Amino acid sequence: MTFLRLRALGALSIVAAALLVSGCGGSKPAVDPEPAAEPPVETTAEPPVVEEVPTERDEQPVYVDPNVEYADVFRPIHFEFNKYRITDEAKPILEGIASLLGDHPKWKVLIEGHCDERGTNEYNLALGENRALSTRRYLVSLGISEGRFQTVSYGEERPVAFGHDEESWARNRRAEFRVEAPGA
Repeated sequence: MTFLRLRALGALSIVAAALLVSGCGGSKPAVDPEPAAEPPVETTAEPPVVEEVPTERDEQPVYVDPNVEYADVFRPIHFEFNKYRITDEAKPILEGIASLLGDHPKWKVLIEGHCDERGTNEYNLALGENRALSTRRYLVSLGISEGRFQTVSYGEERPVAFGHDEESWARNRRAEFRVEAPGA
């Protein structure tokens, strides 16, 4: 029974507080029943013609996944053990990439350098950077502007093959491409 009384007292105090708050604040200003009439607007002249200027569209970059949209062109290239020299097998792939980039001058490319798991982290990061840079130099030698490329090294941190054998290591010694293709 005490619980019910406390609950009733709580409800009454809330109602009393609401009445006090609504009663405070003074009287409201009187509202003029007839608002002043607005002066008439002359319409003898034609309204000025406002030319709509198209605003520049905020183009968000669209990242093209080479494994989906251009898998036949943006294939990874591979390197020999402990090397960053462009191999004869990689040259036709890079020539195809340069040709496609020539057709799409707004596209930019991130070149990722990767290594196998052998060697220290520091050594592999440096080797991955050299692989990305040599890839960029080769593409620039094919006529693509250097400003369209960025490079990054992931060293051994992003393997595609997780084995601990020569076949896995060979697959991990690579450069890959990420394409920023605005308007694609």
